[in-house]
Amino acid sequence: MTKTKKLINAPETIIAELIGGMTAAHSDLLRVEGQTGRAIVAVDGPRDGKVGVVVGGGSGHEPAFAGYVGRGLADAAAIGNIFASPSPEHILDAARAADGGAGVVLLYGNYTGDVLNFTMAAEELEASGVPVRHVAVADDVASAPFDRRGERRGIAGDFFVFKIAGAAADKGEPLARVEALARKANDATLSMGVALGPCSLPQTGKPNFEIGDDEMEIGMGLHGEPGVRRQTLASADTVTDELMETILNELAPPEGSRVAVLVNGLGSTSYVELYIIFNRVKQLLDARGIAIHRSWVGEYATSLEMAGASITLLKLDDELTGLLDHPCRSVALTVGSAETGSTASVRTALASPRKSAAQTPAEDAGQRPLRREGAVTPALFRHMMLRVGDEIIAEKDWLSELDGVIGDGDHGVTMEIGWKAVQTALADVREEETIEGLCKRMAKAFLDAVGASSGPLYATAFLRAGAAVGDRLNLDGAGIATWLAAALQGIQDRGRAEPGDKTMIDAWVPAVAAAREQAGGGASELSVLQAARDGAEAGMKATADLESRRGRSSKLGVRSKGHIDPGAASSFVILRAMTAALEGATPEPQPA
Repeated sequence: MTKTKKLINAPETIIAELIGGMTAAHSDLLRVEGQTGRAIVAVDGPRDGKVGVVVGGGSGHEPAFAGYVGRGLADAAAIGNIFASPSPEHILDAARAADGGAGVVLLYGNYTGDVLNFTMAAEELEASGVPVRHVAVADDVASAPFDRRGERRGIAGDFFVFKIAGAAADKGEPLARVEALARKANDATLSMGVALGPCSLPQTGKPNFEIGDDEMEIGMGLHGEPGVRRQTLASADTVTDELMETILNELAPPEGSRVAVLVNGLGSTSYVELYIIFNRVKQLLDARGIAIHRSWVGEYATSLEMAGASITLLKLDDELTGLLDHPCRSVALTVGSAETGSTASVRTALASPRKSAAQTPAEDAGQRPLRREGAVTPALFRHMMLRVGDEIIAEKDWLSELDGVIGDGDHGVTMEIGWKAVQTALADVREEETIEGLCKRMAKAFLDAVGASSGPLYATAFLRAGAAVGDRLNLDGAGIATWLAAALQGIQDRGRAEPGDKTMIDAWVPAVAAAREQAGGGASELSVLQAARDGAEAGMKATADLESRRGRSSKLGVRSKGHIDPGAASSFVILRAMTAALEGATPEPQPA
């Protein structure tokens, strides 16, 4: 496979340098706030008494999301890793910066990772006394039928939803009204795209999918997720006709109505092509007697260097038209003449939020008496987790390749980032730290580093697993089975996936069942882990026969069959590594 070329310094410094360059280039509009360095805030946006609007998502879609931070638009954006949701801490930094005392609205694309992380952030904001609402943008008409529109992805329709919500907040609407108008815009916005060529993640340098020279993918997702079908490349008018027919059949704007139009390039599509597409859009709307109130053509929500485009329509009424026309000023979008000038000096300083349980990893069992039976001491448990990190890093390319077939190709990269953070967190711990304390450290490190869907799922798993063995100093076979079962329950409670959905759950369920069976018979720590490893491997392999019902791959339907789920694969790697570490630490039985 051909290695792609990118003008970067190092994969691990991309986000910091992106944020540094963007805020330096637009210092009159943007600044960075918060300890994470991942919250980009409008210089002239947040102010007392106004509902704060926070947007966010993974990097790689520029100018989204920080490009829509400015007066009359979003007050702040939370910036995730490439194609990965920001973590709750990133989102909290952005929300704290945007909060003017009237509550905060969180806006993001309808992807599992974004939903999980923004929901966790919303829960923490509510717990700290900040009123919060959140809306997942779901405009991709190709990704689910109308009767399952809640499952649709968010793509370039973010543009219109952000604009409407930002205008409503800027006009002084209360929290409930800003949320309602964001939802109204979401319901009135539909998009559909086509991809002609792949993009590549900076960490891998490999195209995240393959496509023939004479092929195109209809309904491609914004992260390179496969579309609804692949077909022979057609003319611009033919492609536009197909995209517009799908959008208009559902949106159904009557003759004499008005729409706003966005023709969006995905990263490497020329303006020549985009204007040809818009020309056809205009012809089709004219033929139906539908007026274009406003239009935008260019790159507004990209997918790194992907070749292709999307079309978005917003069906307007008088209320939405007024909000669309309301002045705003940001890097990516300016309408009319918005007020300018920093609001920082006139804002009230807000109190520091309370810390969550995941933010205090050093807490341990104190003076509580702990059960000491079992060979897995805290030191050995730490060694096992470090070994997991090593093996995840070694398998990064394989995991990303699996994900590239049915997802966006970043699973290996995401897991590597998370487990490197875990290794760092475990590098220097107190000698007396318990396994529960180690699990708290792991949860915070993974969640803060990753975001995405893996961050909340594994953070919840580690916290639940640690709490389940909080009465133990060491783990025996039964303790290991308890730890694994609690981790599984945490993943299921947070992600709501079930066996057969083609997710990591399909590896964890047989792993836990096998571990419990061994532990019930009084088996050793090693035997319990070996059974869990073998169960996970069997479950992982079985996912190849399943049709995905959760996550990004669920949009593929039967096309997801025949491929191993990457989350199940990384789950197997984790349990394989834990077992290998314990095998290496367990003395061989001596002959009689």
